[in-house]
Amino acid sequence: MNYYIIIPAHNEGQFLTDALQSLVMQTMPPKKVVVVNDNSSDNTEQIIDSFTAKYKYIKKINVKSSTAHMPGSKVINAFNKGLEQLDDNYDFIVKLDADIILPNFYFEKVAKIFTTDAKIGIAGGFAYEQDKNGEWKLNHPMDKDHLRGAFKAYRKKCFKAIGGLKTAMGWDTVDELLAQYYGFNIHTDSHLKVKHLRPLGNAYNQKAKLLQGKAMFTMRYGFPITLIASIKMALKQKKPRAFIDNLHGYFSARKEKTAYLVSPMEGKFIRQLRWKKMKDKIFH
Repeated sequence: MNYYIIIPAHNEGQFLTDALQSLVMQTMPPKKVVVVNDNSSDNTEQIIDSFTAKYKYIKKINVKSSTAHMPGSKVINAFNKGLEQLDDNYDFIVKLDADIILPNFYFEKVAKIFTTDAKIGIAGGFAYEQDKNGEWKLNHPMDKDHLRGAFKAYRKKCFKAIGGLKTAMGWDTVDELLAQYYGFNIHTDSHLKVKHLRPLGNAYNQKAKLLQGKAMFTMRYGFPITLIASIKMALKQKKPRAFIDNLHGYFSARKEKTAYLVSPMEGKFIRQLRWKKMKDKIFH
């Protein structure tokens, strides 16, 4: 299978060499890699250049965007700039973060997953992070059938059906919900262990929590599901403040009549899917 990779990179000098090294070591190498240097002020660009000089399939583009950490929109804006550089001659496309190390058989296995089942639209593994003792531990705060946004592979048919990735907080949830709306399945493989070099959530803050609540509004969750999801999130993170910020974000978006990310029909499907999952968890 042919696959393309897009890597948005903003000041990733600390991690990028390891990430790109793990790419070029793949047993099934990518046909094209676009590394999007997004307004970096460190040595990110020099690292990209050192790889483009050696590997013809790696390409760099420079883009200028805000330096502010805007969860969702900044990274997907950069991703879309990379996407503009690519043609349609791929079987699957990958959005990859610049701070991860993949096992060298990663994409060979992903290709097998897609080849085995035509219904699988999105595939990938699980993130591991180092604890204080240097041990690599699974860090997957979401459900086991959800894939982290840091390493997502999309079958072309699925990627086209969902209309690509949304430039908004919640893009890596709405993509999976829409994939299911269009009849595709999400596949996670526990054998695909990805090393995540930057600990999760370091750059997130109250503003991000407000955006999460806004995302729930734009995905047409409705208030009851948003309320339950906010309670669940606050309990999981042991941060009561997260509950308040989430709901504040939701109501602000409702008041400002923020544009929805999904159609009414897609929204109805998403709500039904969410309720079904909640009931399944209660009764199993």
